[in-house]
Amino acid sequence: MQDARARLQVPADHIEWAAFVISGEIEVAGQSGIFDETQLVAFKPGAEIVLLARGPSHLMLLGGEPFPEKRHIYWNFVSSSKDRIDQAEDDWRHGRFAEIGAGTEFIPLLPDPPGIRIAGL
Repeated sequence: MQDARARLQVPADHIEWAAFVISGEIEVAGQSGIFDETQLVAFKPGAEIVLLARGPSHLMLLGGEPFPEKRHIYWNFVSSSKDRIDQAEDDWRHGRFAEIGAGTEFIPLLPDPPGIRIAGL
């Protein structure tokens, strides 16, 4: 959406849609609010969606049909398997994830329960 006030009609071919604003600002026709850089906007299923740029903007559209099975979510982990979530939690707590870029800071999931310290952290 390079031009100010550019419009984008989001196709109605999927039930679920969202837009991630990479740069610039957008608004949704008929709605109040402005969405800017790094915001994810999820749309109501079945809604007619027209996005309006408030200046040069880049965004990513995400959409599709809902997954047929239940999703489990814990922290930054999402899976259709609760066992996978448990394994990811354990792997994160014990440093078994590969480093990303130059980041070296460990971010804990949740505080450990009182009196318990996980070895190696």
